[in-house]
Amino acid sequence: MIAKVIPLPISTPKKRISVVVVSYYTGAALFECLQAVLADSDVFELILVDNGNPNTIRKRLWNFALKRNRIRILQGHGNVGFGCACNYGAKIAKGDNILFLNPDAIIEKGAAMKMVDQGGQMQSPWIVGGFLQTINGTEQRGTRRRALTPWSAFVSFTPLHRLPWFTSIHMAANEAEVAHQYVPTVSGACMMMDRKSFNALGGFDERYFLHVEDIDLCRRVGMSGGQVCSLSTARVMHYGSTSEVRIQKVEFEKFKGFVRYFWDYSQKWWAKILLILSTPFMFLAIMGRAWWLALRAVWRG
Repeated sequence: MIAKVIPLPISTPKKRISVVVVSYYTGAALFECLQAVLADSDVFELILVDNGNPNTIRKRLWNFALKRNRIRILQGHGNVGFGCACNYGAKIAKGDNILFLNPDAIIEKGAAMKMVDQGGQMQSPWIVGGFLQTINGTEQRGTRRRALTPWSAFVSFTPLHRLPWFTSIHMAANEAEVAHQYVPTVSGACMMMDRKSFNALGGFDERYFLHVEDIDLCRRVGMSGGQVCSLSTARVMHYGSTSEVRIQKVEFEKFKGFVRYFWDYSQKWWAKILLILSTPFMFLAIMGRAWWLALRAVWRG
C-alpha cells in the first residue's frame, strides 16, 4: 500500500538541521562527504547510517567520530536498503529539518541553510533538492526531472530522447536555470525536508530497496498538495557510482523499483496489463545497459 499523505498548512521551519547519510561500501569519498558536512556550522548533527562497510572503514569511522561531537553512527542492522536506512536515521534525528545526503556527495558550506530557507517559503509538505554537479562543475543528470510515466521512462532509456520531438525525463543542463525551480522530482542524493513534512508523508516507502524511492516520495508530495523545488544556489559535487557493488545488482534494484512504482500509480486496469506486457522489455533495456557498462569497464581495464 502507498503511505498515507496528509496536507499541511504553509510551513514555518526552524533552523536546526540534521544530516542523514546512508553508507554501503562507499569508498574514500565517504570521509570527504562527512568532513564537508561538519565544516558547516549550520549543521546541528550528522547521523551516519552504516548499512555495510569493511571493518577497516568502520574503524576509521569510529576514530573520526571520537574526535567530533556532532556525529552519531548507527551500525548492526545490516543492509536494510536506502529508504529504510533513511527512515532509521530520521527517526532518531533531533533537528527540525532533515537533509538526506548521499555518502559520495560533497555539499558546499551554507547550502543546507539555503535549502531550509527556501522550504520556509513553500507549501507543506515540501522537499528542496540540492543542485548536483559533476566533478567538472556541470549539472549532473537526474538533478531535476519531469514526471515519471511509462512513456517518459521509455523515451529516456532509449535513443528516442535524442530526437528533437521527444523529451527526456531528465531536465537538460541547458534548460533555463533559475535560483529556484518547482519541478515534479529532485534527486534523493541531496534532499531536504522539515520534520512536519517527513512525518506527514510517512517517510520513504521501504518497499523500494534502492532507487525510485526518491521519485515516489516527490510524487506523494505533489499528491498531498505540497511542493518540490530544485535550488540552484545549493551546490553539491556528486561523484556518483562510488559504491563497490556490481552495477548489475544496482540496476536490477532500479528495475524492480520502476515496476513497483508504475504498478502502484497505474489507476486503470488496462494500464496494469500494459505494464505486465512491457516488463520484459524494461528488464532487457535496464539490465542490457548494465551489462554493457560492466563489459566496457573491463575492456578499458
